[in-house]
Amino acid sequence: MKCKYFFVTWDKNFPKGCKAFNFKTAILPSQDVYRSSGQQCMKYEEKALRKP
Repeated sequence: MKCKYFFVTWDKNFPKGCKAFNFKTAILPSQDVYRSSGQQCMKYEEKALRKP
């Protein structure tokens, strides 16, 4: 959830998504990438912190 490409969808079956790879999933996108490739996500970029 700390990745800048992570987003929440309105799809109850696939509530999480990845903008970098353009897919929706029922689990965290990083877990889905790891499960399918066996490697950590190469597109991961930490979100910029919002200033109050």
